[in-house]
Amino acid sequence: MNTFTVKAFGAESNTADLAEMNIERREVTPKDVEIEILYCGVCHSDLHTARNDWGGSMYPVVPGHEIVGRITNVGSEVSKFKVGDLAAVGCMVDSCGQCESCKQDLEQYCHNGFTGTYNGKDKHLGGHTFGGYSQKVVVDEHFVLSVPENLDLAAVAPLLCAGITTWSPLRHWNVGPDSKVAVVGLGGLGHMAIKLAKGLGAEVTLFSRTPGKTEDAKKLGADHVVISTEEKQMEAVKGKFDVIIDTVPYEHDINPYMQTVVLNGTLVLVGFVGEFQETEPSTRPLIFQRRSVAGSLIGGIAETQELLDFCGKHNIVSDIELIKMSEINEAYERMLKSDVKYRFVIDMQSL
Repeated sequence: MNTFTVKAFGAESNTADLAEMNIERREVTPKDVEIEILYCGVCHSDLHTARNDWGGSMYPVVPGHEIVGRITNVGSEVSKFKVGDLAAVGCMVDSCGQCESCKQDLEQYCHNGFTGTYNGKDKHLGGHTFGGYSQKVVVDEHFVLSVPENLDLAAVAPLLCAGITTWSPLRHWNVGPDSKVAVVGLGGLGHMAIKLAKGLGAEVTLFSRTPGKTEDAKKLGADHVVISTEEKQMEAVKGKFDVIIDTVPYEHDINPYMQTVVLNGTLVLVGFVGEFQETEPSTRPLIFQRRSVAGSLIGGIAETQELLDFCGKHNIVSDIELIKMSEINEAYERMLKSDVKYRFVIDMQSL
């Protein structure tokens, strides 16, 4: 298969800083779209993969799965896009297309495993996929999304991961104008959960451990802030929330939050990846009020397009800090300290 070389930024090992490198992209096949990358969001997964925190990283790692750009070439059978269109790519660039999940537009749950935008198995060139910290990307048109022209393109990028990760459960659990939604944690995911739940018409509460976040949460659209370490405040919201979107990315005690869920309500974990060891969920609040603890992973392609269209209509984007490609290693260090409101986005012209 013919390839071409593009500049990229990646890590050669789990201890190496990210640095400039060259990678190969495939020439477009009949179904492919080639995108010049204008902006790429920076996700915690980028950092974890670059440093092999989860195991299984294949080097060199070129991260980035919140990609926004313009189409520079299309294959002969592409029907949905043309050269010059704005386009986006999220966390997936392929799936089997045949299993029950794929047939239901739930490619993120592909029984054969979806192909990640980076660190996935490259079916075309062999080896593994390279992400959006690069000049261009070539993707099957099914996994390419259309971007509303009216939105700030840089601030659209995090919608492709942080946005869809919170949108999917809000939609699945039918959040609307009569819903009471709570969000645990105010970071990249949490700030999007607030904006999107508010956009859907819900009454939105932020659970936070730090009183200092109240003003920020209200600016983002939260109606209420509950300090989860304050017993009286927690007591006051017992049995109140239809859905809780828990965005905290490490092990934590969910039992206090379970008490605040209504009969038949659900707490959805979208941030935590791993085992609960210290703080097993108690079955008592589940059994006595038929509450559920659920999990949700990103979203399917149709659902992600629905999100982008919704954001275009309601003018919703992420709160971002734009950085140059050369600032990525510093951005990773700051991200570990939660020193960003609320998502870094790389201006790819700086590559």
